[in-house]
Amino acid sequence: MEKLLIRYIQANPEMIHILALIKSLRLPQWFVGAGFVRNFVWDVLHDYKERTPLQDIDVLYYDKENNSLDRDKHYERLLLMLDQRHNWSVKNQARMHLRNNHSPYTSVEDAMKRWPETATAVAVKLNDHNELVIVAPYGLEDLFG
Repeated sequence: MEKLLIRYIQANPEMIHILALIKSLRLPQWFVGAGFVRNFVWDVLHDYKERTPLQDIDVLYYDKENNSLDRDKHYERLLLMLDQRHNWSVKNQARMHLRNNHSPYTSVEDAMKRWPETATAVAVKLNDHNELVIVAPYGLEDLFG
């Protein structure tokens, strides 16, 4: 299923463009997840001709050395300057455990393990070689099922 997901995303220039924009910020341990991946896959599986509109694009990263809310807002402003068509939500997962009343997260994937919807706990990024990398702590069965 991972290879299928990668093929789907590679065939979508808009998703690749968005991933490249985010990659340009050089955020540590970054991924894009939630509805960005889930809605896309479900649209493909249902043969929708147009994408389901996204409320926002969830950019996740992990940096325990600098986990200020102001930094997240700074990255949201940068992304908005690069692409005004989308509502950007940037969250350092090193801080999100406080909001969720959990023990500290150790990575983006560790934070995603606490998400209540397994089909939504899927994220993607472009690595340094412009290859797609998928993180799915619960697997992809629920997403594709």
